[in-house]
Amino acid sequence: MKTRTLIGSVVVVALATLSLQGCAIVNGSGDDPNTLRVMMGADTTYPDQRKQWQRDTAAEFKRTTGADIQWETYSSGQEELTAIQTSVISGQGPDVYAIGTTFTPTAYATGAFVRMGEQQWDAIGGKDQFDPASFGISGPSKSKQIGIPFASRPFVMAVNTDLLAQAGITEMPTTWDQLTADAKATTTGDRHGMAIAYADGFDPWKFIWGMSENAGNTIVDGTKAELDADAVQNAYRTYFDWVTKDGVVDPAAIGWNNAQALAQFTDGKAAFFPMTTTTAINSFKDTKVDGKYAFALLPTVPPGATERPAGGIEAASILSGDNFVVADYGTKQDLSFEFIKQLSTKKAQLEYYDLFGNLPTNVDAAAQLAAENPQLKPIIDAGRLSKPTAFTGAWSDIQLALVDVVVQSIPSLKRGEVTDDQLRGRLQDAQRDAQATLDRQKNGGL
Repeated sequence: MKTRTLIGSVVVVALATLSLQGCAIVNGSGDDPNTLRVMMGADTTYPDQRKQWQRDTAAEFKRTTGADIQWETYSSGQEELTAIQTSVISGQGPDVYAIGTTFTPTAYATGAFVRMGEQQWDAIGGKDQFDPASFGISGPSKSKQIGIPFASRPFVMAVNTDLLAQAGITEMPTTWDQLTADAKATTTGDRHGMAIAYADGFDPWKFIWGMSENAGNTIVDGTKAELDADAVQNAYRTYFDWVTKDGVVDPAAIGWNNAQALAQFTDGKAAFFPMTTTTAINSFKDTKVDGKYAFALLPTVPPGATERPAGGIEAASILSGDNFVVADYGTKQDLSFEFIKQLSTKKAQLEYYDLFGNLPTNVDAAAQLAAENPQLKPIIDAGRLSKPTAFTGAWSDIQLALVDVVVQSIPSLKRGEVTDDQLRGRLQDAQRDAQATLDRQKNGGL
C-alpha cells in the first residue's frame, strides 16, 4: 500500500500541475450521451436496499430527464482514490462521484471537477437548501467549492444500555481512559467491552485522528506532517492495547471489517460500538439490542489525561459524510446537476435516511428529523462538534498511510503484541511518506 500511495500522490500533483500550465483534459468518454455515469461507495451493510434505491432513483431520473443512469462503485479508500486518479488521467469516467468528505481535497487538487458558482448552485435548486455546517470541507474557501453536500455521518458510540447497567455504569465515558475502564468492566465470558474492526479499510484512522486532535495534534499543520508525534503514537498504543493488553476486544476482531463489528454489537456481545453513525440504526432493528441501545458522544479527552490539555481540540468526530462532485472533463454537466437536484430535495433526503440512516444535508429535512427523533440528539451534537480534516490534496494519501500502519501491524496483533519499536518505526516511515507528499503538493503549487 505504501508504494501505491506514493504513486498516487505523484499522479495527482502531476495532473494538477499540467492543469495549472493550461493543458486541457479532453472529453474521451465515448459512451452514450444519454446515460449518466454515477460512482458511489459499495454498500455492504444494506446491499438489497441499495439496489432498490438505485432502481427507484434511475426510474425517477428517466421519467424527468429521459436519461439512464449507469451505477459504478468503489469498496475502499484506495479504490476511491484510484478511481479519481484514473478518470483524471484518461479524461473519461464517471460524470458524478459521491465521495467521502475527506477525499474532497484530493479531488479539488486535480482541477478536474466543476467549481460551484451561482449558476451551478441554482441548477441544483439553490445553495440555501443545505445545512451551512455541511459545507465545512466542500472547498478551501466559501468561494472555491466543488463538494455538494449529499449525506452527513457524524461518528458516535452506540452503547448496550443493559450491559452498562449490569456493570453499574451510569454515565457515559468522556475520556478515552474512562472508555477503556468501562470496557474492562463490561468484559466477561464471551462478551467484550468494545466492538472494533481492525481490518476495516475506513475505520482505524478515525480513532487515531480523534485521539490526536484531542491532544492538540492535527496530523497535518499547514505544510508539515506530524504523524510521528507522541500524541499519534499514544493513540495507536491505546487502539492496539484494547485487543492485546486490555483484553476488551475479541481477538477475532483483528480480522474484522465494520459489518462484522456491527454484528457482534447487534448480537448483544459488546457493550460499546465506537465509531458508528446513524447508518447503523436500521441494523439494530429486530436484533438483541433493539430497544436496549443508546448513542453517546465519543470521548474528547486524550489517552493518559483526565481533561483536555491546553491546545487540545474538542473534536467529537471528523466532519464526515458524502459530497457529490461533478466531472469537468465531460459534456453531461446539465444531466449531472439534474441528478443532484433530484437527490437534494427534502423528500429524497428523508427517504435516503429511512433506508440507510445517513443524516440529511437538506436543512428542512434535517430539522424535521431532529424534531421527530429525540434519540438522535447525541449524533446531532457530534455533528456540531465535528472538525474537518486538513484541506490538502495530500490528505487522501495521508489517510491511507494512517490505515497502513494498522495493516502492517495486524500480524503483530495476531501474535499478541505490537512493540513500541515496531510502532515507532512504522510511524517514522509514514511520517516520511506524508511529508514527501505534502512537499510535492507544495512544489506543484497546490
